Amino acid sequence: MAALSQQPGYEEEKLRKVTELLPCRELQAGFLLSVMGQPQQYSYPSIFIYGHRASGKSHVMQVLFKELEVRGGIYCPAPIDNFCFYWLWILQNELRYAFIFQVMEKSELLRDADANLLPALLRLQELVEDNITVILLSEISWDKFRPNTGCFEPLLLHFPDYSKVELQQILSLDRNPSYSAEFYSSYINILLGVFYSVCRDLRELRHLAALNFSKFCEPLAEGKVKETDTHKLWRNIEPHLKKAMQTVYLREVSSHQWEQMQQMEKEAEPLRGLSAHTHVELPYYSKFLLIAAYLASYNPARTDKRFFLKHHGKIRKTHFQKKNEKASNHLLGPKPFPLDRLLAIFYSVVDSRVAPTASIFSQISSLVTLQLLTQVSHDDQLDAPKYKCAVPLDFICAISRTVNFDIVKYLYDFLQ
Repeated sequence: MAALSQQPGYEEEKLRKVTELLPCRELQAGFLLSVMGQPQQYSYPSIFIYGHRASGKSHVMQVLFKELEVRGGIYCPAPIDNFCFYWLWILQNELRYAFIFQVMEKSELLRDADANLLPALLRLQELVEDNITVILLSEISWDKFRPNTGCFEPLLLHFPDYSKVELQQILSLDRNPSYSAEFYSSYINILLGVFYSVCRDLRELRHLAALNFSKFCEPLAEGKVKETDTHKLWRNIEPHLKKAMQTVYLREVSSHQWEQMQQMEKEAEPLRGLSAHTHVELPYYSKFLLIAAYLASYNPARTDKRFFLKHHGKIRKTHFQKKNEKASNHLLGPKPFPLDRLLAIFYSVVDSRVAPTASIFSQISSLVTLQLLTQVSHDDQLDAPKYKCAVPLDFICAISRTVNFDIVKYLYDFLQ
């Protein structure tokens, strides 16, 4: 940064402010400042910035544009069919300025556009004969992004994931002024101890930190503990954070709904537990897909014919049980099942005729993304992928009640 401060036209105060506003991203901001140049100079034609979600790509650009008074805009991709018209509109409205930076988020969508569009954007400065720099933001690396036909090579800038120490530093800046910095930092340390192994997303962690801080402070507000009694504060917040890991991290509920859930838990004992509420964001058929997945995970495959075919007669557990099946399937845990078995059970339990459309398959992918289902086969095993259901019994019972389906009657372990 010392070398940057010597560049003509850059004020020391602005540089200092930028580094203060971008903790743990000083190197990336310094690189961008060094290639932006000054209004009377031509900047590099194109820059490719890549890194995982919530690694600070867009935020760094916004801060640089605002604090350094650089002319630029950040745009989200338009529908691919209208992409060329979209960029023509941008150029018509923006090229009247002498020094322009155009930033495009989610630029990986360009790979599905016309083959000539990406090469044209990367050398747009040359094509329009004006001082314009195109900056592409992406979650994938340039090696996977680069078109096969070849194109102008942009400058590459990587935004790595934040480390645990960096997340601690950034999240601690959001502290409540009513509490000391040490107290809030200890809370963030506890939060990261629970969530860091499964979530490195700064946005999600900031969301979780804001939602759970009031619960962390409850014993302190009631006068039961002191700020320095970290062990008691941890024991109070631990079960709450585990519930948040199952529900809020998946964003099945909004912040407002999460707060309502906590209030309802206090007021009504029958509504205790998050599983009675975590269904709120699931589509109708996704609920039945999850029910079918649970049945496929915990019922022996040979019982499907008896459970889901009409005129099967009375089901007796002793008819199916083998000598080596003395333990409950729920104690043994979920078993993997193939996709065709999942769909067969789904079409049997859903209360209306559903065509096997792409929408149904996309909802299965969504359940995997939400970590409600787990894919246990390889990604390249497209002919017969296998899955496991990843939700507990109380969760699936709550889901079943919302669609008036008595799942207990279809579970092998609960047969009389």
